[in-house]
Amino acid sequence: MEWIDEGIVLGVKRHGETSIILELMTRAHGRHLGLVRGGSGPRLRGILQPGNTVRATWRARLDEHLGLYLVEAANLRAAGFLDKAHALHGVTHLAALCRLLAEREPHTAIYDALQAILDRLEDLQAVAPMIARFELDFLAELGFGLDLAACAATGATDELVFVSPRSGRAVSRAAGEPYRDKLMRLPVFLRQAGAPPSPEDLADAFVLTGFFLDRHAFAPRGVSLPEARAHFVSVLARAAQPRQAH
Repeated sequence: MEWIDEGIVLGVKRHGETSIILELMTRAHGRHLGLVRGGSGPRLRGILQPGNTVRATWRARLDEHLGLYLVEAANLRAAGFLDKAHALHGVTHLAALCRLLAEREPHTAIYDALQAILDRLEDLQAVAPMIARFELDFLAELGFGLDLAACAATGATDELVFVSPRSGRAVSRAAGEPYRDKLMRLPVFLRQAGAPPSPEDLADAFVLTGFFLDRHAFAPRGVSLPEARAHFVSVLARAAQPRQAH
């Protein structure tokens, strides 16, 4: 068995003295693991950093085997993350999300979105709304997509500003106002791709997606939301605060 694919490094695990088990999010073969001989050595260490994209050749005698990876660099963007806390937290969180996907099942849309995010990850303001939308799309990929097309109470498609935490459906301003304390805010940019988010919109978006990720993806597995996600949101909140005059 052999295939060649593009893959994003999610993480590595030492295996023996010099080898590693490499975890990739590949475009055509999904989340896929393989052994890299000599992967802990200096030649490959810089290539196999989370967030980098590699060209990978996977070989195994049988399809169900772990198999061997041969890798070469395609985009070594991870070096730019080292001095940016939000980028390090972001790539760790994105990898944790991808690990919720079953192994060897293609998720091309998720792969393409992940590549786009990683290409902008050094820019906090640009990438924050992309990650919030990614989380929303990721929920749909898992089968738990929110229904934001029309009001759950009236069917209206205008002024959808709330989400019901019970049903995951949008609620219009008119229908939801009497119950606003029990509803979650729906930022416009999550429904309209071109809408620029305010800091408050971003905070509301991560509250919304975090609630449903916890309910549908993490809590059923007996684990909490990744700490890296909380750290990313914290860095984003601090960046939105006005600087104090000295």
